[in-house]
Amino acid sequence: MFDAKNISIAALLLAAGLPAAAQIQPPKISGLIQVWYSQMMDNNLRHNGASTEYFPLPSQFRENGLSFKRVDVKLSGGFGDLEYEVMMDPTIDNNVLQDAFIKYKLPHNVEVKLGQFKPLQTFETFTPSAEILFVERAMLVREFGDPRDRGVTVSVGFGDPQSFRGRFHAGVFNGNGKSNNTNAQSDFVARLEMNYGKPHSFGVYTLQGSTNLADKGALVPLTFHDYQLPIPLPNPDFPVFAGSAGPGYNVKALPEGIDNAILDNKDKTNNFGAYYRFQNAKIHAEAEIITGLVGRRKPSLGTAAGPAHREHLDQKFLGYVGVFGYTVGKHTFTLRYDYLNYNSGSDWYGDSKNAYDRMEEVPWTTIPGITSMSVPVDYTPKYTEITLGYVFSVMPDKYKSAAIKVNYVMRSKNFLKPGAGQIGEQGGDTFVVCFQMGF
Repeated sequence: MFDAKNISIAALLLAAGLPAAAQIQPPKISGLIQVWYSQMMDNNLRHNGASTEYFPLPSQFRENGLSFKRVDVKLSGGFGDLEYEVMMDPTIDNNVLQDAFIKYKLPHNVEVKLGQFKPLQTFETFTPSAEILFVERAMLVREFGDPRDRGVTVSVGFGDPQSFRGRFHAGVFNGNGKSNNTNAQSDFVARLEMNYGKPHSFGVYTLQGSTNLADKGALVPLTFHDYQLPIPLPNPDFPVFAGSAGPGYNVKALPEGIDNAILDNKDKTNNFGAYYRFQNAKIHAEAEIITGLVGRRKPSLGTAAGPAHREHLDQKFLGYVGVFGYTVGKHTFTLRYDYLNYNSGSDWYGDSKNAYDRMEEVPWTTIPGITSMSVPVDYTPKYTEITLGYVFSVMPDKYKSAAIKVNYVMRSKNFLKPGAGQIGEQGGDTFVVCFQMGF
């Protein structure tokens, strides 16, 4: 069929002395479908409410049955040293656009990338969804690696492709997720990724940012409380008040000038992480660690008065994960230990002891009753997931084309509230099967 537009482009390329076939990358459509079947091991995940707002539990695990985890559709192509990629997932209700970026390849192995994509944090997040060994990514990846942002990065590659090689990235992002910027602040990111031969991958990364709210003099500090009891105590040394946050809060230990400190802090946010992976035809071994300030992810600033979403201005988090997999033909057997602590420094505003038998008091400990025989319930935001897995690859040489993944996820028991007739911390385990097909 006669196409005047393509002939014109080819003519211009030939006139410039460039081979047309090497310059035009025709648009390519690819994608991935993942369907989950999730089975709860008890009814806690269905009936019990969340104990805190910290635990990263995917919504697909709150009920039994089939669900779409992702239906990714990707369009990619290019023209000369200019490449583009657009990826959408129609299963996401609020914003189906996932990735949309343009990449410029410059001399001396330099690349410039701008648009919407993942802001260079964590390791597994840059492993394609079809190729990860488990049904779902690790907690630290779900929290700090997967969320997209809008920005620009510059990277330069170095080394010998056959031995030691690497690439250094630096960039600036809005810090506002899949939305245009709302303030003058930006996130600064950097990442150094290296490889030695084919089996070894390792690197480090960081992010430095602050609030994503518009800082126009209208921000207000949210209120930190040092701790909460289920009922006020008739004890003059343990005063309580019935303010906007409700009865049972003790505020005497809050430091002076805390409001100004909150405003000056601007929800400072950062990450520091490192990773290593060994992989050959049979063995997959991987470890990663990340820490930093919680910051705007649980904000202490708002546009109206209300409670803060964390317990301390400089609250820190710590996460690490270890993975092992062994492959025999079409079969891969996997194990993952996943840890995430949203208050690794155990920092909070408050006294260290309370009136109940001098038991240590923290903001996430509650006491169901008023007698000395009461059983404490500890909601410390320190979570573990141990995942046993199996992968059947229909075509091992093209892993993403078709695979079935089976996981049993065992979670720590401190992220759900006790229901009727229950005592102590609660949780819930999951058996899940993922059916996937790439195209």
